[in-house]
Amino acid sequence: MSTAARSSQLNPGPLLLPGLCFVVMTLAVLQTMVIPIVGTIGTQLDVTTTAAGWVLTANLLAAVIATPVIGRLADLHGKRPVLMAVLALVLVGSLIAALTHSLALLLLGRILQGVSYALFPIALAVLRDEMPPRKLVGAMAILSGTLGVGGGFGLVLTGLLTSDGADYHRVFWLTAAFVALAMTLGWFGVPRRPRSAEGSVDWWGAILLAAALVLLFLALTQGRSWGWGSAATLGCAVIGAVVLALWWIFENRTAAPLVAPRMLTHGPLLATNIATLFVGIGMFVNFLACSYFVQTPREVAGYGFSADVLSASVVYLLPGAVVGVVAATLSGGLIRRVGPRPVLVTGGIVGVVGFTVFVFFHNATWQVILASAVINVFVSLAFAAIPNLLMAEVTAQDTGVANSVNSIVRTVGTSIASAVLTTMLATYTIAATSIPRESVYTAAFIVGALACATVTLSALAIRITPAPTTVVATSRRADPSGLTDNCVDGARIRPGETPAQSVLAEDC
Repeated sequence: MSTAARSSQLNPGPLLLPGLCFVVMTLAVLQTMVIPIVGTIGTQLDVTTTAAGWVLTANLLAAVIATPVIGRLADLHGKRPVLMAVLALVLVGSLIAALTHSLALLLLGRILQGVSYALFPIALAVLRDEMPPRKLVGAMAILSGTLGVGGGFGLVLTGLLTSDGADYHRVFWLTAAFVALAMTLGWFGVPRRPRSAEGSVDWWGAILLAAALVLLFLALTQGRSWGWGSAATLGCAVIGAVVLALWWIFENRTAAPLVAPRMLTHGPLLATNIATLFVGIGMFVNFLACSYFVQTPREVAGYGFSADVLSASVVYLLPGAVVGVVAATLSGGLIRRVGPRPVLVTGGIVGVVGFTVFVFFHNATWQVILASAVINVFVSLAFAAIPNLLMAEVTAQDTGVANSVNSIVRTVGTSIASAVLTTMLATYTIAATSIPRESVYTAAFIVGALACATVTLSALAIRITPAPTTVVATSRRADPSGLTDNCVDGARIRPGETPAQSVLAEDC
């Protein structure tokens, strides 16, 4: 079907984009709202901080297990039913967390909330199916930007709800309300479509991948409490790496793999996923370092602003989140004009500037607000560009699983940032106090700048194949790798190939 014909058949309803943006906002809020209240949860449940920290770890483990499988199920059985099923599970998890006073049940609720990470790739796949081509780039940019800035709003809402040590259950009641509204918008906004794909889920591949990711995430997230050189940490890391290698071998020998290995090694996709990893690192360094820095008591440490959770959220984080929303709205037009790759390059450069400002200028409130706002522009531009880069390299049928893999990569980045930063803050402290040295924050901001520089270099490494100038008959089909094949003049041209490199296909 021609682009013009497809565009004429698509008529997305008025609730589609706002509804999906709210779904993604809900995901972002769920990701960050619990971060500032881990200590509060431990105090109010009378458990150790290490035990309370599992409310974060359990959520991440559920995410890395569920995301690729749910992405594949959405590709096979339809985006709308899978989207609604995921939201229903998240609502149950939110209600359990809001009602319980037991750590075990709270962890169960957080595990169910962890499947929410699959909402973003599903939402992107829905947009690809429903939006006319002329509107798709802008819609994807707004949706992705919502994910980038939603985490900041989550921190702000937490500050508003839990100021002065208020009951942490308020946070989970709010998440339940968010999810209920997201379900309503999804029900009325996302159209019903018949099942279009065929196949099955590679369950053995899913089990191996889940085992590998769980072991590696345990080493990453629990290394500080277990000890980075402990047998438990090293054992999880080594066994996880071995299982990941076995998964790779297995997937290469499977006819219909969960995640085609070529989807991970294909040059543009590999560079895009590397960029995503470091976007996650930069985003979380900004969230965590800025939040902790401004709450440091200046009279003791000689730096910081002695802010409480509420003022840290509203005064220092909210302006950046608002700027990020504006940047996300404008990014679609930029991508249409110059393409996603230049936008990602520009975003990385903007991020370097923002973190550099943080390194040298953080003694006044306006300096911190300005630096954080600039970094939020980087996050919005990067999150808008990355899905468009992915979409150019995979078929519509594999959009869900490709974006699921990308979401896991982003989660790895945020986990690395969280683990490394919290370890540094706890290790390098001012004598006779538990307050981190100012140099720790300076080092964190330098790491953020290096992460943004890596994003820029990864974007520069992405090579976009120019479209052929002469086309007799063109169609798009999928091969088992999940990458897009362009059939031009009877030849199958894969992304990254020129017509001379293509393989002739009789059925093309």
